[in-house]
Amino acid sequence: MNSIQIRRAGIAVAAAVLLPFSLAACSDASSDTKAAPGAAAGDPATTGGSTPAGDAMTTEQPFGPACAGVPREGAGSFDGMAKDPVATAASNNPALSTLVTAVKQAGLVDTLNNAKDITVFAPTNDAFAKIPKADLDKVLADKELLTKILTYHVVGRKLTPKQLENGSFETLQKGMVTTKGSGEAYKVNNTAGVVCGNVKTANADVYIIDTVLMPK
Repeated sequence: MNSIQIRRAGIAVAAAVLLPFSLAACSDASSDTKAAPGAAAGDPATTGGSTPAGDAMTTEQPFGPACAGVPREGAGSFDGMAKDPVATAASNNPALSTLVTAVKQAGLVDTLNNAKDITVFAPTNDAFAKIPKADLDKVLADKELLTKILTYHVVGRKLTPKQLENGSFETLQKGMVTTKGSGEAYKVNNTAGVVCGNVKTANADVYIIDTVLMPK
């Protein structure tokens, strides 16, 4: 065997030895590439990174079925209400017109507009409609009673949805309201459901409810 043949044989042997290692390395690289997306999807850090965003949607944005009825633009929209104090903001929301009438009747417009960092549980028109008209007319005509009822809907500090999960809060009327729930489903005093929650105004957080609260 001449020198050329010897060199060729040596190259062939080296290739035969190295080829399995090269294939294994390629296979490992391919596996790593395929595994990366799966690992990213299931990685606690990645999953955890998406959770705060979900929480932010729950805690920072309005939520609830009645929110769909809020105007998209103008003074009655969420952006518009955020610029005005609470009584003024409510006056721009068609679903709260009965409440606004009651607030004016009780002389509480300035009180609510000038308050700082409050929470208002705001009954809808449909909530007031649950009260027999004769009874509602009597309440509207009795300023002292009306004031007690309306101030019972106001807590002297801002409340987040997280705080509503299982809470008890003193109202401006000095009575207590209780709240329970989670996610986007909350009850006040076990009777009133939050139908559009976490609505921001210039000085208040508003939770629109489907039943008028009555103090003891």
